[in-house]
Amino acid sequence: MAQILKGAEVVEALNKHIVSEAEQLMRRGVQPTLASVRVGERGDDISYERGAVKRAEKLGIAVRSIVLPEDTTTDHLIETIESLNIDRGVHGVLFFRPLPRHIDEDLVRNTLSPEKDIDGITDLSLAGVFANTPTGFPPCTAQACMEILKHFAVELKGKKTVVIGRSLVVGKPVSMLLLAEHATVTIAHSRTEDLPSIVREADIVIASVGQARMIDARYLSPGQVVIDVGINVTEAGSLVGDVDFEEAVEVVGALTPVPGGVGTVTTSVLIKHVVQAASKMTSL
Repeated sequence: MAQILKGAEVVEALNKHIVSEAEQLMRRGVQPTLASVRVGERGDDISYERGAVKRAEKLGIAVRSIVLPEDTTTDHLIETIESLNIDRGVHGVLFFRPLPRHIDEDLVRNTLSPEKDIDGITDLSLAGVFANTPTGFPPCTAQACMEILKHFAVELKGKKTVVIGRSLVVGKPVSMLLLAEHATVTIAHSRTEDLPSIVREADIVIASVGQARMIDARYLSPGQVVIDVGINVTEAGSLVGDVDFEEAVEVVGALTPVPGGVGTVTTSVLIKHVVQAASKMTSL
């Protein structure tokens, strides 16, 4: 039976660190502050914003919520972001995507200063991840995978790691973060030939392919550490990952659950990035 790598344990450790760092900043007269920018009234955006605000305020982080109407123009949204870029009282900016179709999303996201890009959405932030430089921050979900591996003391140096998925949100950035820790990384995806045999050879598997329960026992080997990033809703309405949990738990050495795994950690990573951004700005 696999060890279950529960996100709650990682979150508890991260939150203690965040509170300590935030208190140190406040003693120096700096209130770490997150600005959230939302366009329209999408239910999933509102739900995520509510959770992020609640977590931030609980950890001593101030939040400014900016809600713009659905018909906001690209120019107006850019003006809003530019004003936040120059506001030294704001340390991190989160804006919700996808944006309404009439808005030029690429132009808008790249207006954001990488120093305040706490979810790694700008080209400059991603370039920093790929170049292993401190420009901006990695995408929070990719970093959440790394926080879980670090917390549970999973050895990365020299280990064969297969990342299933090639998105700019998870697959590509987490591959670069793993490389920075000296893992040997293979990036695979749904069109990779003989994918099960490639995955079976890995010491560590990061599953982010976006297909419910795709990674079953055919893909897995004893002793593997499996990080399941997938979030899929079944026809019955239940939440499942990209890994078939019931089959995997009988084979591998360690496994994150869905729900209760990577997604649980992501919001705390976001808040951690706000505190780090505040600390960087204060030291300038």
